[in-house]
Amino acid sequence: MARRIWNRCSCKSPAIRRGTEPGKENELRSGNPTARALPPFRGLIRLVALWKKELLALARDRHGLAALFIMPAVFILVMSLALAETLSARQEIALGYAVLDLDASPVSRALDEQLGVADVFGKLAPPPDAADARRRLEAGEVAFVLVIPQGFASQIGANKTPTLRFLLDPAVPRVLREGFRQRVEAATIRVWLAHVLERLGQNLMIPELRRVTERVGAPEIVTEAVGTGGGEAFAPPSAVQQNVPAWLIFSMFFVVIPISSVFIGERQRGTLQRLCAQRVSFGLVLAGKFAPFVLINQAQAVVMVAVGRWLVPLCGGEAFVLPDGMAAIAALWLLSLAVSTAAVGWALFIASIARSGEQATVLGGAGNIIMGAIGGIMVPRFVMPAAMQPWTRLSPMDWALEGFHQVMLRHGGIADILPVAAALVCFGFLALLAAVPSSRRGRN
Repeated sequence: MARRIWNRCSCKSPAIRRGTEPGKENELRSGNPTARALPPFRGLIRLVALWKKELLALARDRHGLAALFIMPAVFILVMSLALAETLSARQEIALGYAVLDLDASPVSRALDEQLGVADVFGKLAPPPDAADARRRLEAGEVAFVLVIPQGFASQIGANKTPTLRFLLDPAVPRVLREGFRQRVEAATIRVWLAHVLERLGQNLMIPELRRVTERVGAPEIVTEAVGTGGGEAFAPPSAVQQNVPAWLIFSMFFVVIPISSVFIGERQRGTLQRLCAQRVSFGLVLAGKFAPFVLINQAQAVVMVAVGRWLVPLCGGEAFVLPDGMAAIAALWLLSLAVSTAAVGWALFIASIARSGEQATVLGGAGNIIMGAIGGIMVPRFVMPAAMQPWTRLSPMDWALEGFHQVMLRHGGIADILPVAAALVCFGFLALLAAVPSSRRGRN
């Protein structure tokens, strides 16, 4: 639309077609050498003037600036506090279980003790009967109830497969159900093995076999995370580590609203036509809008980091901590510039094809929401079902968020985020190229 205005504007004056000012045409014909001299760096001077014009227009659009800074700050604060327990890297699973021992034998008590070794599932007071166990499950007071039936010890003594009842809350995730079930199976096998060794020691008169299961405890497993940043362990993002970069990326792409507002306002007021009459190319106009909004994006990055670093802890949340080292800071800054390139390019594309402010708001807002929804901004990717996770790769917001996590969580450097940054820059420039249609299309 803007390109069509450029091609249809009345540039019929011979002086304008030759790139001269109308008043200087006679002086050129007379051969005045001062009239032929063009100002040095005329393109740069015009570009700086366009930057100044954009900054002045932004200064007048207070509501747009408020949306760019206040909206993401509120999202970071609210979401970091709301998801602190869900996404906290230090969260411990606090699922309680109880044991209803109907056998009341030394073997059943040994099974109860073996289950208590695990620190993942918290042990609660045993229910007096099965009815009370069901009541506590329905009330959500306990997640699992293991019922040891009568005759459990005799089944173990006769080398028969023991039968246990496993009551659970249906709201407990399947992976946790299987985890507790495997824990019960391992404890039962351990109790049965201890009973077999004790009987074998009695028959062979070898007392050491009776105490072998007391000396051999559960194996100690050392977990090592394999990542790009050396030997420090990798942990999933906490609430603030997820929400600060996520909503920063979303707010950067939200510049589509003020850019469209300014762009369409200039089109309606005839500013674009006047720039065309002064032989200012459409590409130079887009470049004049590019740098000021990249500057706005960098200011957003500083404000959002400050919100996560100081405001969230004041409200009871976890503080956002930047990685140590100048290399990591440089990588984050480079990634922020790449996100700005993609966001501003996308915004200029929407502004160039929209015919009204309402249309730009719908196209830009809906596009940002869709990219944020599938890109792990609103719902983290690791929370999504496995079948949906590959679809997140379609969103440039997911690329940007993965780059931030690469630096913050995996301690990556500039070399690690270069592919992500290159993809974002390519996306931004492709959007810019799409915003400047060919002259043939404009004439058609």
